[in-house]
Amino acid sequence: MTANVTWKSRWTFILAATGSAVGLGNIWKFPYITGEYGGGAFVLIYLACILLIGIPVMIAEIMVGRAGRSDPVDSMSSLGQAAGKTANWGAVGAIGILAGLMIMMFYSVVAGWALDYVAQSLSGSYHQAPVEQIEKSFSELLSSPYEQLFWHSIFCLITASIVAGGVTNGIGKSVDILMPVLFGFLLLLLGYSWFNGDFSAGLHFMFDTDFSKLTSEAVLVAMGHAFFTLSLGMGAIMAYGAYFPGKASIGKTVLTIAALDTVIALVAGMAMFPLVFANDLTPGQGPGLMFVTLPIAFSNMGGGQFFGTIFFALVSIAALSSSISLIEPGVAWLEKRDVKRVFSTFGLTGIAWLGGVACIFYGEVFNALDYITANIMLPLGGLMIALFVGRALSKNTVEEEVGMGTGMLFKCWWFVLRYLAPIGIILIFLNSLKLI
Repeated sequence: MTANVTWKSRWTFILAATGSAVGLGNIWKFPYITGEYGGGAFVLIYLACILLIGIPVMIAEIMVGRAGRSDPVDSMSSLGQAAGKTANWGAVGAIGILAGLMIMMFYSVVAGWALDYVAQSLSGSYHQAPVEQIEKSFSELLSSPYEQLFWHSIFCLITASIVAGGVTNGIGKSVDILMPVLFGFLLLLLGYSWFNGDFSAGLHFMFDTDFSKLTSEAVLVAMGHAFFTLSLGMGAIMAYGAYFPGKASIGKTVLTIAALDTVIALVAGMAMFPLVFANDLTPGQGPGLMFVTLPIAFSNMGGGQFFGTIFFALVSIAALSSSISLIEPGVAWLEKRDVKRVFSTFGLTGIAWLGGVACIFYGEVFNALDYITANIMLPLGGLMIALFVGRALSKNTVEEEVGMGTGMLFKCWWFVLRYLAPIGIILIFLNSLKLI
């Protein structure tokens, strides 16, 4: 990795970071928890959590990447030394790289399921099929390790091919194409849902404001999703920040990314739940919603085969835009040690592929990787980044690097990063471990 490598434009960075943020959680989790925890009331709390946790930490992570102009390990190590602190801060970057690789191991398996359903949609295998057959189809996929292995391998190969192409020609060009296609598919599905679904029921489910549902649990769920949705704590945003154009505004860019991420999640909900309600199905989240409930809905509707294909292509694109960012931090670190990008990319993806194989054949590996990364490594990584920028680096250095000036805006961000964001992340951490 060379210090003069940058994104082609600020907009390419926004698309890349938004692609990293927009993943399966936006599609199968956020719309459902919005409906379950108070609709519009939950959205207000979620946006507050984005402002108080997500955006401050994301600005800090991008700032470290741009200031260090290197991979997460070397950026944190060199900045720590320059501030008169220990080089051991680089270990935080190393944990982030490892977390990304571990997430890729099981994430690519789920993304493989989406690719399988693209093929099923194209072939019309679930179109006008009985409910029992559609439910059985997903169960059969989960009980067929070699079918999962095939699609898992295809997904890993596509991811590696993009990352191996480099920052500008590989990742940059891919997100310049993939993200507009994702937006287009999402709007197409929204239009389909408008004409074919129970749009009113979907609106009521997601946006009826019910403050009675805003329990302490709902607030903790909002805080957790606000943190995880922006891909914080795993080095991806820091690695992307290393290629951030030097004079572009970090603050405005992060606000744009957070807004796009939230809008995509809300639109995804409005594209899905009206179809669920129109077919008298029960709204849910996770694999059940995506691979059972929605295929049942598509199977009973005119144009369902086409729009089912569009939907699962959308899911696959969202997964791919995230998986790219899971591999890149490790590749950047190996490039700094004179390992050619092609070798580092396919080497790391190969390790993730092997982890995915273990997940497919041993379900407990899947669950363990999910638990360790989501509940321990990412919250700790985010907390350490907040403490590093807010406590280890000097205020003058941060003022100069973050590019907000020295006025009220910087002072508010500095206060939130030093005090409120760490408290919020600690609460997320404790809640994820079921300690509160």
